[in-house]
Amino acid sequence: MNYRLALVLVSFIFLVSCSSSRQIAKSAQENVLNDEALRTAQVGISVYEPATGKYWYSFNGDKYFVPASNTKLPTCYAAMKYLGDSLVGLTYAHSFDDNIEIVATADPTFLHPDFKKQPVFDFLKLQTSITVFTGNWNESAWGSGWAWNDYDASYMAERSPMPVLGNIVNFRKATQLTYNAEMHTYPVNAIAFPHIFQDSIKEHLDYPIAIDSFEISRKMNKNAFDLTISKRKFSVAEIPFVTYGFGTTLKILEDTLKMRLTVTKVNLNPQIKVHSQPTDSLLKPMMHRSDNFFAEQSLLMVSNEFLGVMNDAKIIDTLLKTDFKDLPQKPRWVDGSGLSRYNLFTPKDFVFILNKMKTDFGMDRIKNILPTGNEGTLEGRFIADSNHIFAKTGTLSGVVALSGFLYTNKNKLLIFSVQVNNHNTSATAVRRAVEKFIHGLRRKY
Repeated sequence: MNYRLALVLVSFIFLVSCSSSRQIAKSAQENVLNDEALRTAQVGISVYEPATGKYWYSFNGDKYFVPASNTKLPTCYAAMKYLGDSLVGLTYAHSFDDNIEIVATADPTFLHPDFKKQPVFDFLKLQTSITVFTGNWNESAWGSGWAWNDYDASYMAERSPMPVLGNIVNFRKATQLTYNAEMHTYPVNAIAFPHIFQDSIKEHLDYPIAIDSFEISRKMNKNAFDLTISKRKFSVAEIPFVTYGFGTTLKILEDTLKMRLTVTKVNLNPQIKVHSQPTDSLLKPMMHRSDNFFAEQSLLMVSNEFLGVMNDAKIIDTLLKTDFKDLPQKPRWVDGSGLSRYNLFTPKDFVFILNKMKTDFGMDRIKNILPTGNEGTLEGRFIADSNHIFAKTGTLSGVVALSGFLYTNKNKLLIFSVQVNNHNTSATAVRRAVEKFIHGLRRKY
C-alpha cells in the first residue's frame, strides 16, 4: 500500500512538473519567441528552482550569448567573496624617517563624490612624506574589446591602480565672464574640476561672452579638451581623463595634498591596512545603476587581493579554475563590466552563478545589492513585481539581458536568465516582452 501511494505521488509530481514546463514553454513562445520584436533575434531562456535542483524550462540554455552587463554578476560574486566586509583602500609601511610607502588597491571609492567619508584621504593628509609603490599594476586602461570611440563617454572611465574622483573630469558653465583688459580676453566658458585640467581647455568659439551653446570633448590619447559650438545650451559634462597608470592620480594628489610624492617599484610589502568603505556600499550602486567603472575596479581589487597584482586575465583564469570550475559551459570572460562583446556566457551559466551566490551569501544580502522592481536599472519596470524580483539587466546595441531571482505568488523561489542577442528593434520593445513573460511566471506559480 505504501509503495503504491509513493508511486502515485511520484507520478503526480512528475505530471505537475511536466504540465508546468509545458505552460512555461507556451508562455515563452507567445510572449517572447513569437513576439514581433524578437522573431529574428537569438534568444535563450532558463528557469530553475533551487529548492528542487530542477529546471522548469530551458530554451537554448546551453548556447552562448553576449551578456552585456550581466557580466557584472560573476564580478559581484567575486567581490562579495574576496573583498571582505569593508574595502581595503590602501596598505602601507613606514620606510624611513617620516616617510611611508603606500600600495594602491584599485579602490574606486577614493574621493568619489558618492562617498562623503574618505578615511584614506584623511590618512594621507596626516603624512609628511609619501612613496607610492607602482609594481602591482599590470593592466591597460581599457578592457579587451571595448569600443574605442566611446573613450570620452562618462560610462567608460579608464581603469587605473589608484582611481581618484571616479577618473572623471566634471565641467560646469562659468557663471560670470569678466573681461581681462590687460590680456584683451575673456576667461574660458567652462570650469573644470579638478582644476588642474582648467588649462587643458581650448575654446573654438568666436564670441565666448555671447555664446552659452557649446560642447566639450577630449582628445583621444591626452588630457586636452576642446570647447566647440553646439546647438544645445551647455550645463554640465562628465568626461573621463587619461589616467596614464598612476600618472594623473599622482598629479591630482600632489595638487590636493600640496606635497611631492615619489614612486618606487621596490615593494616593502606593507601590511598595515587602511579601510575605506563597506563593501556592499560599492556593490549596491554597481548593480543598481550598472556602474561599469565600479565593476571594473572591483574585479581589479579582487585580483590584487587574490594574486597581489591587478590583471583581469589572470584573475578571471583563476576564478574559472576555482569558484566557477563547475559552470555548465565554460564562458569566455574578458572584463568586469560587460562593456566588451568578447564576453560569452550561457543562460545556464548565470543560473549557476546566481544559485552559488544565494548558497554562499544568502538572499538577505542579495536583496540589498540587486535592484527590485522600479529600482535602479529596473526603474519603471516590474512595478507590480517589486520585492518579488531581484535582477541584473544588460544592454548593448542589439543585446538585452536579464538574470536574477523571482518569488512567485506561491512563494516559490526561482532563478532565471533571459538572453537576447541580435535583435533589430528598440531595446524597450524587447524588455517589454521579457517583462510580460517574467510577470506571468510569477503570477501563475
